[in-house]
Amino acid sequence: MRSINPYSGEIIQSYPEYSSGEVDTILSQVDQAFQQWKLKSFEERSMLMRNLQAKLLAKKGELAAIMVAEMGKVLREAIGEIEKCALVCSYYADNAGTFLKSEPVETEAAESYISYQPIGTILAVMPWNFPFWQVFRFLAPALMAGNTGVLKHAANVSGCALAIEQLVSEAGFPQNVFRTLLISSSRVNEVIENPLIKAVTLTGSTPAGKSVAAAAGSVLKKSVLELGGSDPYLILEDADIKTAARLCVTSRLLNAGQSCIGAKRFIVADKIYDAFEEEFLRLMRLATFGDPLNPQTTIGPLARKDLRHELHEQVVKSSESGANILLGGYIPEGEAACYPPTVLTNVSPEMPAYYQELFGPVAVLFRVKSEEEAIRIANDTVFGLGAGIFTADLTKGKQLAEKGLEAGCVFVNDFVKSDPRMPFGGIRESGYGRELSAVGIREFVNIKTIVVK
Repeated sequence: MRSINPYSGEIIQSYPEYSSGEVDTILSQVDQAFQQWKLKSFEERSMLMRNLQAKLLAKKGELAAIMVAEMGKVLREAIGEIEKCALVCSYYADNAGTFLKSEPVETEAAESYISYQPIGTILAVMPWNFPFWQVFRFLAPALMAGNTGVLKHAANVSGCALAIEQLVSEAGFPQNVFRTLLISSSRVNEVIENPLIKAVTLTGSTPAGKSVAAAAGSVLKKSVLELGGSDPYLILEDADIKTAARLCVTSRLLNAGQSCIGAKRFIVADKIYDAFEEEFLRLMRLATFGDPLNPQTTIGPLARKDLRHELHEQVVKSSESGANILLGGYIPEGEAACYPPTVLTNVSPEMPAYYQELFGPVAVLFRVKSEEEAIRIANDTVFGLGAGIFTADLTKGKQLAEKGLEAGCVFVNDFVKSDPRMPFGGIRESGYGRELSAVGIREFVNIKTIVVK
């Protein structure tokens, strides 16, 4: 298992994979830790979670540098990611006790109520694109609920995985409450099948999600899946064109376009299409891709060269089938796994750019003559994670968000982003279950009915 700098091509470090015996020992240790951790009060857990928040902020430069080296995130974005991890720790430290407080229910019994209790050790299978945030949005609610956790991270960010384990330890959490497993993806199923694992959460590709869901289902363990997306953004004819273009480009280029909830398909009203396309292209051309440590860089490399190859192949096949490349669409010279901002038009349903997720800085523009056509194209996808609407008519925007677009998250006049205060997740091949908010912390608890006569 190796971490390779995607900008320089240099091997950062190699890690020996844990043996089956080592994995079994770790799972046993984490289960033993759960027996005591579940008895801790919310006040005790909150104190430790705030310690973890403080550790994140104190070491944010150091932690961000690990991300930059392992997966190419621009330094500014990497620091922001660590700060967001600190925010989710604070949020659940403040609110977990309220979210999981017993709820009285009036029945004919002397006393009846709903109790929320931890279930045990949760396996988290996490991706490389937000190597700290994806973990912490699971870790914070899971530990605050009284569960313990084990992390199987993407192999190319093993340094991030071990850093998270070390942070939890440094914050003063009991030993083995949270551990990292350095194993290959092919061994995830054997961990799921281990009786000491009580549930699993995965953020990743749709194929990976289907595999984990099948494995969890075969042993009747709950799973929560946050998978791919091909987020549509509707730009209606009354939209503020400059604002819409700026926010759409920001969303498309964030994290070098490697985001499940990055804006990917831009569906623009015919009346304003030409003006929007001109402004969109202008802003895309302003983006600078290169060394992620350079303050002038706005787009770092993709995380691996094989990922760039897959993205470029999607662009090339779409072009060969008739799509127009207005910008980008080539592989730059050099060792870095960079891919330029790319814009496609004239994309039709048989093309990869229409029906597949484009996990990189590639945007697809559609011109539509009606809102009905816009909604049809937006919903013509197997995915359903996020979506956006730009309009001056907020009543119409809310109506289309609620009744028109089929997605787990819809933002009006902004781009989609996760927020600890709001549920996050998708539908269809974008997964099921929710993370974050009161809803997310209740995914991995025993919602127990208690009746006293």
